[in-house]
Amino acid sequence: MSIYVGNLSYEVTQDALSAVFAEYGSVKRVQLPTDRETGRLRGFAFVEMNSEDEETKAIEALDGAEWLGRDLKVNKAKPREDRGGSSFGGGNRGGGGGGGGGGYNRNRY
Repeated sequence: MSIYVGNLSYEVTQDALSAVFAEYGSVKRVQLPTDRETGRLRGFAFVEMNSEDEETKAIEALDGAEWLGRDLKVNKAKPREDRGGSSFGGGNRGGGGGGGGGGYNRNRY
């Protein structure tokens, strides 16, 4: 299980985040996702700890706490949803609509 940490400063480092969570137990891993195109931090992270008890203590202590000038949002991470289908579907519908419009205009003359 892992912890979602939101509303992070873009200046945060893995070491700094790990040190904050280490106050509540052993930190296994810290992930700071970056934007694919710019390489900038995205303002959230995932933290894995050794036990569920440690994670619960960290969540209870840090959710809503101020750190680096921001109020943290800390909770259990939810499984990632598959978002690929909806974005492709939207693109296909847009293209189909344009093609239909072209056919209508050709038949008219």
